[in-house]
Amino acid sequence: MIRNRHASRRTKRAPKPLSAPVLEELALAYVARFATSAAKLERYLQRKLRERGWDSEDPDQAPDLPALVARFVDKGFVDDAAYARMRSADLLRRGYGANRVKQALGQAGIAERVRDDVQPGEAAKRRAALHLASKRRFGPFGLEPLERDKREKQIAAMLRAGHSFDHARVLIDAPDEDRAQQWVAEAEEWDNDDFA
Repeated sequence: MIRNRHASRRTKRAPKPLSAPVLEELALAYVARFATSAAKLERYLQRKLRERGWDSEDPDQAPDLPALVARFVDKGFVDDAAYARMRSADLLRRGYGANRVKQALGQAGIAERVRDDVQPGEAAKRRAALHLASKRRFGPFGLEPLERDKREKQIAAMLRAGHSFDHARVLIDAPDEDRAQQWVAEAEEWDNDDFA
């Protein structure tokens, strides 16, 4: 006797619709597990509502997600400024430029004012560009001399990573690693002079 191989599979039950307490538990679990912004939390809760539906006597009465998120912000569970600082520092450490940082924060729903407050200074921008060039073996970090088309591709990659054209050009065209390091050190000295 041949068995139907699909017959042994269990049928998936539709998940239970969400109620107000369950929705709040989901939000609390999310902010406990992930650093997030208010907009990202709201998008997560909207997705959960789409997936599971809403359990209410009045089906037209949808939950007030902005009010729930606002309560989490008031309690300090969600802090857009802290998230923006953390995310900005993380992206810069990974070698992304200021333009890419601003774009990522915009996608996370961070307000323009907060994005402007966490924009990196010149030294941080140069360190990030140097890190990317070193990691990807661009310019003076490469194993062989650059031909024109390869140089253009490396500059394009730096631009896609969010660096300015001037920074990409200076790094790619640096004669050696020491000159690239010196370029970063110059900006660090300027930043230190600002605080003196």
